[in-house]
Amino acid sequence: MIIDSKHNCLTIHKGARLCCFALFLFFVIPASSQERLIDTISSVELAPQVTKEHSAKTALILSAVLPGAGQVYNHQVWKVPIVYAALGGLGYYAYTNFTQMKLYKEEYLHRVNNNNAVLHTEDVNIAAAPTSNIYNLYEAYNRSFQLAVIVTAAVYAINIVDAYVFGHLFDFQISDDLSLNVAPSVTPRMGLPSAMTFAPTATLSLRF
Repeated sequence: MIIDSKHNCLTIHKGARLCCFALFLFFVIPASSQERLIDTISSVELAPQVTKEHSAKTALILSAVLPGAGQVYNHQVWKVPIVYAALGGLGYYAYTNFTQMKLYKEEYLHRVNNNNAVLHTEDVNIAAAPTSNIYNLYEAYNRSFQLAVIVTAAVYAINIVDAYVFGHLFDFQISDDLSLNVAPSVTPRMGLPSAMTFAPTATLSLRF
């Protein structure tokens, strides 16, 4: 049996080349893929994160459209019940005084135009009251109604101003290094024209 050594060597060389090529594909291609993955992750991590700026103007507009909405935008939800309690109480007070003002106004005008004839006979207090008292009660309820309207408008305006101011202060932070120190020091004092004395004093310093 004759063995062709040259042919066998050529076959071995071809097999070695195929193995080397396979190892190259096995190690190089995954490595390049991994490098691309690492580069992608690094670019994502190094990309600047865009944070939405808190706008005081937006808080103002929200509270103007819907009272308390600006406070919610400023992350101060605890103020919303206070706003609506104030507006609700003032609204009820204004409505009550308005209805009473309207009642006594109708009664007074009816008496003036009908020779003191009583309009609301079902109400004992109104029927027994003289015309002058009816007019005075009308004036009292009218003033209370106007006052309630003014105070309600003031609370509504305070709600808007509060949202705008705290919208500006939303990102404001006080440094943790804020401190107040009292330390001894020496202060020069002028005595004679050619002499200078030093006196111990306490110095108050505020550090931010």
